Amino acid sequence: MTGVIWIVLGYFAGSLPTGYLAALWVKGVDIRTVGSGGTGATNVGRLLGQRWAKAVAVIDMVKGAVPMLCAMAFGQGDPWVLALTGFAGVVGHDYPIWLSFRGGKGVATSYGVAFFLHPWVSFIIAPAAGLVWLGVLKAKGYVSLASLVSLWCLPLFALALSFPLAHIVVLGALAALATLRHRENIKRLLEGKESRFGKHATNR
Repeated sequence: MTGVIWIVLGYFAGSLPTGYLAALWVKGVDIRTVGSGGTGATNVGRLLGQRWAKAVAVIDMVKGAVPMLCAMAFGQGDPWVLALTGFAGVVGHDYPIWLSFRGGKGVATSYGVAFFLHPWVSFIIAPAAGLVWLGVLKAKGYVSLASLVSLWCLPLFALALSFPLAHIVVLGALAALATLRHRENIKRLLEGKESRFGKHATNR
């Protein structure tokens, strides 16, 4: 029963609508009416600038990790409970109860969960996936593509390093959920209509 409580707490922590609250506080705007309509850091950056986007991304990472860390601190050691608590946090971010289940795409929150899921993630896998993200972004200029490729690297790396099954499954589920949430981006990528980032922005 305790495990279920942690999973539920993970969902409600993830449901904290960071980007929505930031946009409402700074500009009095419902972030869901701007840009992609998402509440994540990328869309916040379109409205409030990169400083706010970075702040929202960090908080979104933290809110995914904190319930897992609290569960560990209270002696919860079941890898399935911890992994599902983290996954529930990402579900909460993507489908927050406070915003009629209309949230972000879960990339930052997924990384917050992944980073604390296993010690090797913190020191090996997460930095490696981060380098993949940076490499794809520099090569192609698509934030969405970089995010998806790097997230799918996480379960592959975990499988190669013989992580517990719970970790591999949940990392794969996080990548799959992010892919589902990016379906419009994927459609635009296939059509050549996805917006590019930085120096690639004019190279359409």
